[in-house]
Amino acid sequence: MKALILAAGFGTRLAPYTNHLPKALFPVGGTPLLGRTIAALKAAGCRDIAVNTHHLAEQIRVYLAANDFGLPVHLSHESNILGTGGAIRRLADFWDNTPFLVVNADILTDIDLGEVYRSHCARSAPVTLVMQDHEKFNQVWVDQENRVVGFERFSDPPPPDRHRKLAFTGIHVIDPDIVGRIPEEKFCDIISIYRELLAEGHSINANVVRNHYWQDVGTPQRFRDAVIDALAPDVFRTAFPGDVPEAIDFLLLAGDGSDRKWYRLSDGRNSIVMADHGITPDPEGSEIRSFVAIGTHLHNRGLPVPRIYRHDEFSGLVFMEDLGNNHLQQAIRQDADGGLIKQRYCKVIDTLLDLSTRAAEGFDPHWTCQSEAYDRNLILNNECRYFLDAFVNGYLNLAVEYEDLAASFETLASRTLENGLTGLIHRDFQSRNVMIRDDRHYLIDFQGARIGPIQYDLASLLIDPYARLHPDLQHELLNYAVEQAKKRLKCDPERFVYGYRHCAVTRNLQMLGAFGFLSRVKGKRLFERWIPTAGNMLADHLRAAGDSDLPELAALFETIRRELSQSRPRPSDH
Repeated sequence: MKALILAAGFGTRLAPYTNHLPKALFPVGGTPLLGRTIAALKAAGCRDIAVNTHHLAEQIRVYLAANDFGLPVHLSHESNILGTGGAIRRLADFWDNTPFLVVNADILTDIDLGEVYRSHCARSAPVTLVMQDHEKFNQVWVDQENRVVGFERFSDPPPPDRHRKLAFTGIHVIDPDIVGRIPEEKFCDIISIYRELLAEGHSINANVVRNHYWQDVGTPQRFRDAVIDALAPDVFRTAFPGDVPEAIDFLLLAGDGSDRKWYRLSDGRNSIVMADHGITPDPEGSEIRSFVAIGTHLHNRGLPVPRIYRHDEFSGLVFMEDLGNNHLQQAIRQDADGGLIKQRYCKVIDTLLDLSTRAAEGFDPHWTCQSEAYDRNLILNNECRYFLDAFVNGYLNLAVEYEDLAASFETLASRTLENGLTGLIHRDFQSRNVMIRDDRHYLIDFQGARIGPIQYDLASLLIDPYARLHPDLQHELLNYAVEQAKKRLKCDPERFVYGYRHCAVTRNLQMLGAFGFLSRVKGKRLFERWIPTAGNMLADHLRAAGDSDLPELAALFETIRRELSQSRPRPSDH
Protein backbone atom coordinates (compact mmCIF):
# COMPACT_ATOMS: atom_id res chain seq x y z
CA MET A 1 0.00 0.00 0.00
CA LYS A 2 1.19 3.51 -0.84
CA ALA A 3 -0.14 6.81 0.49
CA LEU A 4 -0.11 10.56 -0.03
CA ILE A 5 -0.23 13.01 2.87
CA LEU A 6 -1.57 16.40 1.80
CA ALA A 7 0.64 19.05 3.45
CA ALA A 8 0.92 21.85 0.86
CA GLY A 9 -1.73 24.25 2.17
CA PHE A 10 -1.17 27.69 3.64
CA GLY A 11 -3.14 26.96 6.84
CA THR A 12 -4.92 30.31 6.49
CA ARG A 13 -7.36 29.64 9.33
CA LEU A 14 -4.41 29.07 11.68
CA ALA A 15 -2.71 32.36 10.79
CA PRO A 16 -0.64 34.10 12.06
CA TYR A 17 0.90 30.94 13.57
CA THR A 18 1.22 29.33 10.13
CA ASN A 19 3.15 32.33 8.85
CA HIS A 20 6.26 30.75 10.34
CA LEU A 21 5.40 27.06 10.82
CA PRO A 22 3.51 24.84 8.36
CA LYS A 23 0.32 23.34 9.76
CA ALA A 24 1.60 19.81 9.20
CA LEU A 25 4.38 20.45 11.73
CA PHE A 26 2.13 21.69 14.52
CA PRO A 27 3.04 19.40 17.43
CA VAL A 28 0.47 17.49 19.46
CA GLY A 29 1.99 16.19 22.67
CA GLY A 30 5.46 16.86 21.26
CA THR A 31 4.95 15.01 17.95
CA PRO A 32 4.10 16.97 14.77
CA LEU A 33 0.84 16.10 13.04
CA LEU A 34 2.83 14.90 10.04
CA GLY A 35 4.80 12.45 12.19
CA ARG A 36 1.60 11.13 13.76
CA THR A 37 0.03 10.57 10.34
CA ILE A 38 3.13 8.77 9.03
CA ALA A 39 3.10 6.51 12.11
CA ALA A 40 -0.60 5.71 11.60
CA LEU A 41 -0.03 4.85 7.93
CA LYS A 42 2.91 2.63 8.80
CA ALA A 43 0.82 0.81 11.42
CA ALA A 44 -1.87 0.28 8.75
CA GLY A 45 0.64 -1.55 6.53
CA CYS A 46 1.78 1.29 4.31
CA ARG A 47 5.21 0.69 2.73
CA ASP A 48 5.78 3.94 0.83
CA ILE A 49 4.58 7.49 1.52
CA ALA A 50 4.66 10.74 -0.44
CA VAL A 51 4.14 14.18 1.10
CA ASN A 52 3.21 17.13 -1.09
CA THR A 53 4.56 20.55 -0.05
CA HIS A 54 4.33 24.20 -1.00
CA HIS A 55 3.98 26.62 1.93
CA LEU A 56 7.18 26.63 4.06
CA ALA A 57 8.24 23.46 2.27
CA GLU A 58 11.84 23.66 3.49
CA GLN A 59 10.76 23.12 7.09
CA ILE A 60 8.90 19.96 6.13
CA ARG A 61 11.92 18.75 4.15
CA VAL A 62 14.22 19.33 7.14
CA TYR A 63 11.82 17.53 9.49
CA LEU A 64 11.54 14.49 7.24
CA ALA A 65 15.31 14.35 6.70
CA ALA A 66 15.97 14.49 10.43
CA ASN A 67 13.74 11.53 11.33
CA ASP A 68 13.78 7.84 10.53
CA PHE A 69 10.20 6.66 10.15
CA GLY A 70 11.05 3.09 9.22
CA LEU A 71 9.80 3.42 5.66
CA PRO A 72 10.53 5.65 2.65
CA VAL A 73 8.96 9.12 2.73
CA HIS A 74 9.20 11.13 -0.51
CA LEU A 75 8.67 14.82 -1.11
CA SER A 76 6.55 16.18 -3.94
CA HIS A 77 7.10 19.92 -4.03
CA GLU A 78 4.56 22.09 -5.85
CA SER A 79 5.75 25.51 -7.02
CA ASN A 80 2.07 26.34 -7.38
CA ILE A 81 -0.57 24.64 -5.29
CA LEU A 82 -2.27 21.98 -7.40
CA GLY A 83 -5.15 20.90 -5.15
CA THR A 84 -5.77 17.31 -4.09
CA GLY A 85 -6.38 16.12 -7.65
CA GLY A 86 -3.32 17.89 -9.02
CA ALA A 87 -1.15 16.53 -6.20
CA ILE A 88 -2.27 12.96 -7.01
CA ARG A 89 -1.63 13.41 -10.75
CA ARG A 90 1.84 14.88 -10.18
CA LEU A 91 2.75 11.59 -8.48
CA ALA A 92 1.58 9.44 -11.44
CA ASP A 93 4.95 7.68 -11.61
CA PHE A 94 4.89 6.99 -7.87
CA TRP A 95 1.69 4.94 -7.84
CA ASP A 96 1.64 1.26 -8.70
CA ASN A 97 -1.25 -0.92 -9.82
CA THR A 98 -2.87 -1.15 -6.37
CA PRO A 99 -5.24 1.25 -4.61
CA PHE A 100 -3.62 4.01 -2.55
CA LEU A 101 -4.56 6.13 0.46
CA VAL A 102 -4.80 9.93 0.51
CA VAL A 103 -4.94 11.59 3.92
CA ASN A 104 -5.15 15.25 4.97
CA ALA A 105 -2.24 16.34 7.17
CA ASP A 106 -4.46 18.52 9.39
CA ILE A 107 -6.54 15.79 11.03
CA LEU A 108 -5.97 13.84 14.22
CA THR A 109 -7.82 10.52 14.35
CA ASP A 110 -7.73 6.93 15.57
CA ILE A 111 -9.64 5.60 12.55
CA ASP A 112 -8.13 2.24 11.57
CA LEU A 113 -6.58 3.05 8.18
CA GLY A 114 -5.73 -0.59 7.57
CA GLU A 115 -9.35 -1.59 7.98
CA VAL A 116 -10.40 1.28 5.71
CA TYR A 117 -8.03 0.02 3.01
CA ARG A 118 -9.21 -3.58 3.32
CA SER A 119 -12.84 -2.48 3.15
CA HIS A 120 -12.17 -0.63 -0.10
CA CYS A 121 -10.48 -3.64 -1.65
CA ALA A 122 -13.46 -5.81 -0.73
CA ARG A 123 -15.85 -3.64 -2.77
CA SER A 124 -15.85 -2.86 -6.47
CA ALA A 125 -16.06 0.95 -6.50
CA PRO A 126 -13.02 2.93 -7.74
CA VAL A 127 -13.08 5.33 -4.79
CA THR A 128 -13.88 5.05 -1.09
CA LEU A 129 -14.44 8.11 1.07
CA VAL A 130 -14.31 7.66 4.83
CA MET A 131 -17.39 9.37 6.24
CA GLN A 132 -18.76 10.20 9.66
CA ASP A 133 -21.79 11.90 11.20
CA HIS A 134 -20.39 15.26 12.32
CA GLU A 135 -23.17 17.84 12.13
CA LYS A 136 -20.89 20.84 11.69
CA PHE A 137 -19.22 19.29 8.62
CA ASN A 138 -22.03 17.18 7.10
CA GLN A 139 -22.00 18.13 3.40
CA VAL A 140 -21.95 14.85 1.46
CA TRP A 141 -25.11 12.97 0.44
CA VAL A 142 -24.98 9.24 1.20
CA ASP A 143 -27.65 6.66 0.36
CA GLN A 144 -28.92 3.68 2.35
CA GLU A 145 -26.34 1.37 0.74
CA ASN A 146 -23.50 3.65 1.90
CA ARG A 147 -22.78 5.08 -1.52
CA VAL A 148 -21.92 8.73 -2.13
CA VAL A 149 -24.57 10.35 -4.35
CA GLY A 150 -23.78 14.09 -4.22
CA PHE A 151 -21.88 16.99 -2.69
CA GLU A 152 -23.82 19.83 -1.09
CA ARG A 153 -21.01 22.36 -1.41
CA PHE A 154 -21.18 21.92 -5.21
CA SER A 155 -24.94 22.58 -5.06
CA ASP A 156 -25.79 19.03 -6.09
CA PRO A 157 -29.56 18.70 -5.71
CA PRO A 158 -30.67 16.90 -2.54
CA PRO A 159 -31.59 13.25 -3.16
CA PRO A 160 -34.76 11.60 -1.82
CA ASP A 161 -35.54 11.82 1.88
CA ARG A 162 -34.14 8.39 2.67
CA HIS A 163 -30.64 9.73 2.00
CA ARG A 164 -28.59 11.48 4.67
CA LYS A 165 -25.78 13.99 4.86
CA LEU A 166 -22.46 12.95 6.37
CA ALA A 167 -19.05 14.56 6.80
CA PHE A 168 -15.94 13.66 4.82
CA THR A 169 -13.03 12.85 7.15
CA GLY A 170 -10.26 13.78 4.69
CA ILE A 171 -9.36 10.12 4.11
CA HIS A 172 -9.73 8.60 0.62
CA VAL A 173 -8.81 5.25 -0.93
CA ILE A 174 -8.42 5.54 -4.70
CA ASP A 175 -7.88 3.02 -7.50
CA PRO A 176 -4.91 3.89 -9.75
CA ASP A 177 -7.16 4.05 -12.85
CA ILE A 178 -8.53 7.35 -11.53
CA VAL A 179 -5.16 9.09 -11.87
CA GLY A 180 -5.45 9.29 -15.68
CA ARG A 181 -8.68 11.27 -15.36
CA ILE A 182 -6.89 14.16 -13.64
CA PRO A 183 -5.40 16.92 -15.84
CA GLU A 184 -1.61 17.26 -15.69
CA GLU A 185 0.25 20.09 -13.93
CA LYS A 186 -2.77 22.22 -13.17
CA PHE A 187 -5.00 22.82 -10.19
CA CYS A 188 -7.69 20.21 -9.74
CA ASP A 189 -10.17 19.74 -6.92
CA ILE A 190 -10.53 15.96 -6.65
CA ILE A 191 -14.24 16.35 -5.88
CA SER A 192 -14.77 17.48 -9.46
CA ILE A 193 -13.38 14.11 -10.61
CA TYR A 194 -15.64 12.31 -8.17
CA ARG A 195 -18.66 14.16 -9.54
CA GLU A 196 -17.68 13.11 -13.05
CA LEU A 197 -17.61 9.50 -11.87
CA LEU A 198 -21.07 9.81 -10.39
CA ALA A 199 -22.39 11.45 -13.56
CA GLU A 200 -21.07 8.49 -15.59
CA GLY A 201 -22.83 6.02 -13.32
CA HIS A 202 -19.84 4.83 -11.29
CA SER A 203 -20.17 4.16 -7.58
CA ILE A 204 -18.22 5.85 -4.79
CA ASN A 205 -18.15 3.96 -1.53
CA ALA A 206 -18.89 5.70 1.76
CA ASN A 207 -17.04 3.89 4.55
CA VAL A 208 -19.08 5.20 7.48
CA VAL A 209 -17.11 5.04 10.74
CA ARG A 210 -18.50 5.20 14.28
CA ASN A 211 -17.13 5.08 17.83
CA HIS A 212 -13.89 6.70 16.75
CA TYR A 213 -11.94 9.88 17.43
CA TRP A 214 -11.51 12.55 14.75
CA GLN A 215 -10.54 16.20 14.93
CA ASP A 216 -9.85 18.70 12.19
CA VAL A 217 -7.12 20.97 13.57
CA GLY A 218 -7.54 23.73 11.01
CA THR A 219 -8.31 26.50 13.53
CA PRO A 220 -6.63 27.54 16.80
CA GLN A 221 -9.65 26.37 18.80
CA ARG A 222 -9.75 22.95 17.14
CA PHE A 223 -5.99 22.55 17.45
CA ARG A 224 -6.23 23.31 21.16
CA ASP A 225 -9.07 20.79 21.49
CA ALA A 226 -6.99 18.14 19.73
CA VAL A 227 -4.07 18.65 22.11
CA ILE A 228 -6.39 18.43 25.12
CA ASP A 229 -7.97 15.25 23.77
CA ALA A 230 -4.53 13.74 23.26
CA LEU A 231 -3.06 14.71 26.64
CA ALA A 232 -5.89 14.96 29.19
CA PRO A 233 -6.49 11.20 29.69
CA ASP A 234 -2.80 10.64 30.47
CA VAL A 235 -2.81 13.61 32.84
CA PHE A 236 -5.72 12.10 34.79
CA ARG A 237 -3.94 8.76 34.98
CA THR A 238 -0.82 10.51 36.28
CA ALA A 239 -2.69 12.63 38.82
CA PHE A 240 -5.03 9.87 40.01
CA PRO A 241 -3.31 6.46 39.60
CA GLY A 242 -5.70 3.57 39.38
CA ASP A 243 -8.56 5.58 37.94
CA VAL A 244 -9.41 5.23 34.26
CA PRO A 245 -11.06 8.43 33.02
CA GLU A 246 -14.02 8.05 30.71
CA ALA A 247 -15.73 11.20 29.44
CA ILE A 248 -13.94 14.39 30.50
CA ASP A 249 -16.02 17.53 30.94
CA PHE A 250 -14.77 21.10 30.60
CA LEU A 251 -15.85 24.14 32.58
CA LEU A 252 -14.59 27.62 31.74
CA LEU A 253 -13.55 29.38 34.95
CA ALA A 254 -13.67 33.09 35.74
CA GLY A 255 -10.59 34.73 34.27
CA ASP A 256 -8.15 37.28 35.64
CA GLY A 257 -6.43 40.29 34.14
CA SER A 258 -4.32 38.28 31.72
CA ASP A 259 -5.29 36.88 28.33
CA ARG A 260 -5.06 33.32 29.62
CA LYS A 261 -8.15 31.17 29.93
CA TRP A 262 -8.72 28.77 32.79
CA TYR A 263 -10.69 25.52 32.71
CA ARG A 264 -11.66 22.83 35.17
CA LEU A 265 -11.50 19.34 33.65
CA SER A 266 -13.49 16.64 35.43
CA ASP A 267 -14.07 12.94 34.82
CA GLY A 268 -16.92 12.81 37.33
CA ARG A 269 -14.70 11.68 40.22
CA ASN A 270 -11.60 13.84 40.04
CA SER A 271 -10.67 17.19 38.58
CA ILE A 272 -7.66 19.12 37.38
CA VAL A 273 -7.21 22.71 36.23
CA MET A 274 -5.91 23.71 32.83
CA ALA A 275 -4.38 27.08 31.94
CA ASP A 276 -4.53 28.05 28.27
CA HIS A 277 -1.80 30.55 27.37
CA GLY A 278 -2.59 30.40 23.66
CA ILE A 279 -0.49 28.95 20.85
CA THR A 280 3.17 29.85 21.46
CA PRO A 281 5.31 29.19 18.35
CA ASP A 282 8.39 30.73 19.98
CA PRO A 283 8.53 29.64 23.64
CA GLU A 284 11.79 31.48 24.38
CA GLY A 285 10.99 34.12 27.00
CA SER A 286 7.29 33.23 26.88
CA GLU A 287 4.85 33.33 29.77
CA ILE A 288 4.10 29.61 29.59
CA ARG A 289 7.79 28.73 29.86
CA SER A 290 8.13 31.00 32.89
CA PHE A 291 4.95 29.59 34.43
CA VAL A 292 6.12 25.99 34.15
CA ALA A 293 9.77 26.53 35.10
CA ILE A 294 9.02 28.75 38.08
CA GLY A 295 6.03 26.69 39.23
CA THR A 296 8.07 23.48 39.12
CA HIS A 297 10.92 25.14 41.03
CA LEU A 298 8.61 26.47 43.74
CA HIS A 299 6.96 23.07 44.16
CA ASN A 300 10.34 21.35 44.39
CA ARG A 301 11.44 23.85 47.05
CA GLY A 302 8.41 23.00 49.16
CA LEU A 303 6.42 26.18 48.54
CA PRO A 304 2.61 25.82 48.58
CA VAL A 305 1.85 25.95 44.86
CA PRO A 306 -0.22 23.63 42.65
CA ARG A 307 1.59 20.64 41.26
CA ILE A 308 2.07 20.85 37.50
CA TYR A 309 1.28 17.48 35.97
CA ARG A 310 2.06 18.18 32.34
CA HIS A 311 2.39 21.00 29.84
CA ASP A 312 2.60 21.52 26.11
CA GLU A 313 4.60 24.62 25.21
CA PHE A 314 3.48 25.03 21.62
CA SER A 315 -0.24 24.82 22.33
CA GLY A 316 0.24 26.88 25.51
CA LEU A 317 -1.56 24.38 27.76
CA VAL A 318 -0.62 23.60 31.35
CA PHE A 319 -2.40 20.90 33.39
CA MET A 320 -2.16 21.23 37.16
CA GLU A 321 -3.59 20.42 40.55
CA ASP A 322 -7.08 21.72 41.25
CA LEU A 323 -7.06 23.96 44.34
CA GLY A 324 -10.78 24.70 44.29
CA ASN A 325 -12.53 28.06 43.96
CA ASN A 326 -11.92 29.83 47.28
CA HIS A 327 -9.23 32.50 47.41
CA LEU A 328 -8.06 34.77 50.21
CA GLN A 329 -10.30 37.67 49.21
CA GLN A 330 -13.37 35.46 49.56
CA ALA A 331 -12.13 33.87 52.78
CA ILE A 332 -11.69 37.15 54.65
CA ARG A 333 -15.13 38.32 53.53
CA GLN A 334 -16.53 35.26 55.29
CA ASP A 335 -14.47 35.85 58.44
CA ALA A 336 -16.39 38.03 60.89
CA ASP A 337 -13.59 37.69 63.41
CA GLY A 338 -10.84 40.25 62.76
CA GLY A 339 -8.45 38.12 64.76
CA LEU A 340 -8.95 35.24 62.33
CA ILE A 341 -8.22 37.54 59.37
CA LYS A 342 -4.99 38.64 61.01
CA GLN A 343 -4.08 35.03 61.70
CA ARG A 344 -4.62 34.14 58.05
CA TYR A 345 -2.48 37.03 56.88
CA CYS A 346 0.34 36.22 59.29
CA LYS A 347 0.53 32.73 57.78
CA VAL A 348 0.60 34.21 54.30
CA ILE A 349 3.39 36.60 55.33
CA ASP A 350 5.35 33.60 56.61
CA THR A 351 4.96 32.04 53.17
CA LEU A 352 6.07 35.31 51.59
CA LEU A 353 9.30 35.14 53.56
CA ASP A 354 9.75 31.47 52.64
CA LEU A 355 9.35 32.44 49.00
CA SER A 356 11.89 35.22 49.27
CA THR A 357 14.53 33.02 50.90
CA ARG A 358 14.02 29.31 50.39
CA ALA A 359 12.79 29.61 46.80
CA ALA A 360 15.55 32.09 45.94
CA GLU A 361 18.03 29.25 46.29
CA GLY A 362 18.58 27.68 42.89
CA PHE A 363 16.35 30.18 41.11
CA ASP A 364 17.50 30.69 37.52
CA PRO A 365 16.93 34.26 36.25
CA HIS A 366 16.64 32.88 32.71
CA TRP A 367 13.27 31.40 33.69
CA THR A 368 11.73 34.86 33.88
CA CYS A 369 9.81 36.76 31.22
CA GLN A 370 10.02 40.55 30.63
CA SER A 371 13.18 40.99 32.69
CA GLU A 372 15.43 38.86 34.87
CA ALA A 373 15.04 41.06 37.95
CA TYR A 374 12.89 43.77 39.45
CA ASP A 375 15.39 46.46 38.51
CA ARG A 376 15.49 50.16 37.74
CA ASN A 377 14.41 49.71 34.14
CA LEU A 378 11.39 47.64 35.19
CA ILE A 379 10.31 50.20 37.79
CA LEU A 380 10.60 53.12 35.39
CA ASN A 381 8.89 51.40 32.46
CA ASN A 382 6.57 48.72 33.86
CA GLU A 383 5.43 50.66 36.91
CA CYS A 384 5.93 54.41 36.36
CA ARG A 385 5.48 54.74 32.61
CA TYR A 386 2.69 52.16 32.67
CA PHE A 387 0.89 54.27 35.29
CA LEU A 388 1.34 57.40 33.18
CA ASP A 389 0.39 55.92 29.80
CA ALA A 390 -2.40 53.54 30.80
CA PHE A 391 -3.99 55.42 33.69
CA VAL A 392 -3.14 59.13 33.72
CA ASN A 393 -3.30 59.64 29.96
CA GLY A 394 -5.15 56.53 28.80
CA TYR A 395 -7.90 56.38 31.43
CA LEU A 396 -8.15 59.96 32.73
CA ASN A 397 -7.37 61.45 29.33
CA LEU A 398 -4.85 63.90 30.77
CA ALA A 399 -1.97 65.12 28.67
CA VAL A 400 0.98 64.64 31.00
CA GLU A 401 4.49 64.18 29.61
CA TYR A 402 6.87 61.66 31.14
CA GLU A 403 9.46 64.41 31.57
CA ASP A 404 7.05 66.23 33.89
CA LEU A 405 7.34 63.35 36.36
CA ALA A 406 10.81 62.04 35.52
CA ALA A 407 12.48 63.45 38.63
CA SER A 408 9.95 61.82 40.98
CA PHE A 409 10.13 58.55 39.07
CA GLU A 410 13.91 58.48 39.26
CA THR A 411 13.88 59.20 42.99
CA LEU A 412 11.22 56.56 43.58
CA ALA A 413 13.21 53.92 41.69
CA SER A 414 16.40 54.74 43.57
CA ARG A 415 14.79 54.68 47.03
CA THR A 416 12.92 51.45 46.26
CA LEU A 417 16.05 49.57 45.24
CA GLU A 418 18.45 51.12 47.76
CA ASN A 419 16.27 50.08 50.67
CA GLY A 420 14.99 46.82 49.29
CA LEU A 421 15.79 43.54 50.97
CA THR A 422 16.69 41.31 48.04
CA GLY A 423 14.99 37.96 47.57
CA LEU A 424 12.64 36.16 45.23
CA ILE A 425 9.39 38.06 44.73
CA HIS A 426 6.09 36.88 43.28
CA ARG A 427 5.32 40.36 41.89
CA ASP A 428 1.53 39.94 42.08
CA PHE A 429 1.19 38.81 45.68
CA GLN A 430 -2.44 39.77 46.31
CA SER A 431 -5.52 38.13 47.79
CA ARG A 432 -6.85 36.67 44.54
CA ASN A 433 -3.58 34.87 43.97
CA VAL A 434 -3.72 33.08 47.32
CA MET A 435 -6.02 30.05 47.16
CA ILE A 436 -7.52 28.45 50.28
CA ARG A 437 -8.12 24.68 50.35
CA ASP A 438 -8.70 22.61 53.49
CA ASP A 439 -7.71 25.68 55.51
CA ARG A 440 -4.31 25.77 53.83
CA HIS A 441 -3.22 28.49 51.45
CA TYR A 442 -1.46 28.13 48.09
CA LEU A 443 0.14 30.63 45.71
CA ILE A 444 -0.92 30.84 42.07
CA ASP A 445 -0.03 33.12 39.14
CA PHE A 446 3.67 32.91 39.94
CA GLN A 447 4.94 33.31 36.35
CA GLY A 448 6.09 36.87 37.03
CA ALA A 449 8.46 35.88 39.86
CA ARG A 450 11.97 37.32 39.81
CA ILE A 451 14.66 38.61 42.11
CA GLY A 452 13.77 41.95 43.72
CA PRO A 453 12.93 43.79 46.95
CA ILE A 454 10.78 41.51 49.09
CA GLN A 455 8.95 44.53 50.49
CA TYR A 456 7.25 44.81 47.09
CA ASP A 457 5.33 41.57 47.69
CA LEU A 458 4.46 42.71 51.19
CA ALA A 459 3.09 45.98 49.81
CA SER A 460 1.11 44.06 47.15
CA LEU A 461 -0.47 42.00 49.92
CA LEU A 462 -1.27 44.75 52.40
CA ILE A 463 -2.49 47.55 50.10
CA ASP A 464 -4.44 45.13 47.90
CA PRO A 465 -7.64 46.99 46.86
CA TYR A 466 -9.52 43.69 46.48
CA ALA A 467 -9.11 42.95 50.19
CA ARG A 468 -9.25 46.57 51.46
CA LEU A 469 -7.65 45.80 54.79
CA HIS A 470 -8.26 48.39 57.48
CA PRO A 471 -5.24 50.72 57.92
CA ASP A 472 -4.86 49.58 61.53
CA LEU A 473 -4.66 45.95 60.43
CA GLN A 474 -2.19 46.88 57.69
CA HIS A 475 -0.04 48.51 60.36
CA GLU A 476 -0.22 45.43 62.62
CA LEU A 477 0.68 43.12 59.76
CA LEU A 478 3.56 45.35 58.71
CA ASN A 479 4.91 45.17 62.25
CA TYR A 480 4.55 41.38 62.18
CA ALA A 481 6.45 41.21 58.88
CA VAL A 482 9.19 43.45 60.26
CA GLU A 483 9.65 41.25 63.33
CA GLN A 484 9.78 38.08 61.26
CA ALA A 485 12.19 39.60 58.74
CA LYS A 486 14.40 40.80 61.59
CA LYS A 487 14.53 37.30 63.10
CA ARG A 488 14.95 35.36 59.88
CA LEU A 489 16.94 37.77 57.72
CA LYS A 490 18.76 39.90 60.31
CA CYS A 491 17.63 43.08 58.56
CA ASP A 492 17.48 46.67 59.81
CA PRO A 493 13.79 47.27 60.74
CA GLU A 494 13.83 50.99 59.90
CA ARG A 495 15.37 50.42 56.51
CA PHE A 496 12.93 47.57 55.85
CA VAL A 497 9.96 49.85 56.55
CA TYR A 498 11.46 52.70 54.52
CA GLY A 499 11.84 50.34 51.57
CA TYR A 500 8.29 49.08 52.11
CA ARG A 501 6.88 52.65 51.94
CA HIS A 502 8.45 53.20 48.51
CA CYS A 503 7.41 49.76 47.28
CA ALA A 504 3.85 50.68 48.28
CA VAL A 505 4.03 53.67 45.93
CA THR A 506 5.48 51.69 43.00
CA ARG A 507 2.88 48.95 43.51
CA ASN A 508 0.11 51.55 43.72
CA LEU A 509 1.24 53.05 40.40
CA GLN A 510 1.33 49.60 38.81
CA MET A 511 -2.20 48.81 40.03
CA LEU A 512 -3.63 52.00 38.59
CA GLY A 513 -1.89 51.38 35.29
CA ALA A 514 -3.24 47.83 35.18
CA PHE A 515 -6.80 48.84 36.07
CA GLY A 516 -6.77 51.59 33.46
CA PHE A 517 -5.36 49.29 30.77
CA LEU A 518 -7.65 46.36 31.51
CA SER A 519 -10.83 48.41 31.69
CA ARG A 520 -10.19 50.63 28.64
CA VAL A 521 -7.96 48.68 26.28
CA LYS A 522 -8.96 45.11 27.12
CA GLY A 523 -12.62 45.95 27.75
CA LYS A 524 -12.62 44.21 31.15
CA ARG A 525 -14.80 46.81 32.78
CA LEU A 526 -15.04 44.98 36.11
CA PHE A 527 -11.55 46.24 36.93
CA GLU A 528 -12.79 49.82 36.73
CA ARG A 529 -14.58 49.44 40.06
CA TRP A 530 -11.23 49.20 41.87
CA ILE A 531 -9.83 52.45 40.47
CA PRO A 532 -11.33 54.81 43.11
CA THR A 533 -9.91 52.68 45.95
CA ALA A 534 -6.48 52.40 44.35
CA GLY A 535 -6.49 56.08 43.36
CA ASN A 536 -7.50 57.44 46.75
CA MET A 537 -4.93 55.39 48.66
CA LEU A 538 -2.09 56.86 46.60
CA ALA A 539 -1.98 60.03 48.70
CA ASP A 540 -1.39 58.03 51.89
CA HIS A 541 1.41 56.05 50.29
CA LEU A 542 3.07 59.15 48.86
CA ARG A 543 2.87 60.84 52.24
CA ALA A 544 4.31 57.81 54.07
CA ALA A 545 7.17 57.57 51.57
CA GLY A 546 7.91 61.29 51.90
CA ASP A 547 5.94 63.25 49.35
CA SER A 548 8.36 66.15 49.68
CA ASP A 549 10.88 63.91 47.89
CA LEU A 550 8.32 63.18 45.17
CA PRO A 551 6.81 66.64 44.56
CA GLU A 552 5.78 66.08 40.94
CA LEU A 553 3.87 62.92 41.83
CA ALA A 554 2.28 64.59 44.86
CA ALA A 555 1.10 67.49 42.71
CA LEU A 556 -0.29 65.14 40.08
CA PHE A 557 -2.29 63.30 42.72
CA GLU A 558 -4.37 66.40 43.38
CA THR A 559 -5.41 66.39 39.73
CA ILE A 560 -6.13 62.65 39.90
CA ARG A 561 -8.30 63.15 42.98
CA ARG A 562 -10.36 65.86 41.24
CA GLU A 563 -10.83 63.68 38.16
CA LEU A 564 -11.95 60.69 40.18
CA SER A 565 -14.31 62.72 42.35
CA GLN A 566 -16.09 64.14 39.30
CA SER A 567 -16.83 60.62 38.00
CA ARG A 568 -17.67 62.05 34.61
CA PRO A 569 -18.13 59.72 31.61
CA ARG A 570 -14.99 59.20 29.53
CA PRO A 571 -15.10 59.52 25.75
CA SER A 572 -14.67 55.75 25.30
CA ASP A 573 -17.85 55.14 27.34
CA HIS A 574 -20.02 56.25 24.40
